[in-house]
Amino acid sequence: MDLGQRTGGAFAPAAAAVAAGHIPGAVLGVVDRTGQRAVRHAGWASLVPDREPLGPGTWFDLASLTKVVFTTTAILRLWQGGRLELDTPLAELIPDLRQYDVAQAPERRLTVRECLAHRTHLPAVEPIYTYGRDPQTLRAFVLQRAWRPVAEPVYSDINFILLGIVIERLTGSPLASQPLADGLCFAPEPATCAATEHCMWRGRVLRGEVHDENAFALGGAAGHAGLFGTIDGVLDFAHGVLAGIGWPPAMMAAIAEPAGARRTLGWECRHEGWSGGGLCSPGTIGHVGFTGTGLWIDREAGLAWSLLTNRVHPTRHRDTGIVQLRRRTGEALFATGA
Repeated sequence: MDLGQRTGGAFAPAAAAVAAGHIPGAVLGVVDRTGQRAVRHAGWASLVPDREPLGPGTWFDLASLTKVVFTTTAILRLWQGGRLELDTPLAELIPDLRQYDVAQAPERRLTVRECLAHRTHLPAVEPIYTYGRDPQTLRAFVLQRAWRPVAEPVYSDINFILLGIVIERLTGSPLASQPLADGLCFAPEPATCAATEHCMWRGRVLRGEVHDENAFALGGAAGHAGLFGTIDGVLDFAHGVLAGIGWPPAMMAAIAEPAGARRTLGWECRHEGWSGGGLCSPGTIGHVGFTGTGLWIDREAGLAWSLLTNRVHPTRHRDTGIVQLRRRTGEALFATGA
């Protein structure tokens, strides 16, 4: 079965979800190690205030795919360039971190590796945006806050907000000005984007501005969210990982080798019930985003796939079945390739 037919079969669950009104729209892209790709799409970029169709060139708010496509990759490149070590304490990279309690603050002892692997005491999320809208003041708030500890390490946006600040400090440039490949950006043209939520805080339907409230308040680009992409932009990134283009062996090992039961550095690895389904290779890595996005890379099979949806449009407060849809998509992809 050729890649186009295989992608068509894998897109059937998403097409059905669109037809049933569970999600507004979806794009599925699949790429192999040679760079060959196939894309399928259906549905709507926007339902309100106007109904507009989406296409293969529609930009999506990638949400937490920012963590892997941008932040993890940037940190690992800084590591490969000798700008940091993975076991460097954050305080060596951000000297003013908890600067009023340099002897006792646990945040100062956290390492880059621990943040990448979500092995810290930091909470999953905090409504940082409720403390104001000035990005620099909010960055200072993040750095000086005595974060309430959690009993066991959890997947934490705060880990990656801190890593985003590390990138800004070491490069001397804000995240919004960092170089990005074609098909990826932090400030897309709104008319080209899939709409996300009608945000009660901002009082409008979001289109071309980051859905995540904390990323918006931090200036639109943060280590945990803010990146937008087209399906081709995401597949270009995935192909680089599959083919080892721009990914030397040490970087590849960092994202492939387990750093816990469910995680590598930055990424999630395959486990029972995970988002990529149960038919991909054991070494497959992946990540999902709250807005309805996801990317999975199976280097053993030489295949990567990305499902981009705007499932939070016009509201997050409904069951869209996105968890099951992601699993069904991955399983259909491998079932149709058997």
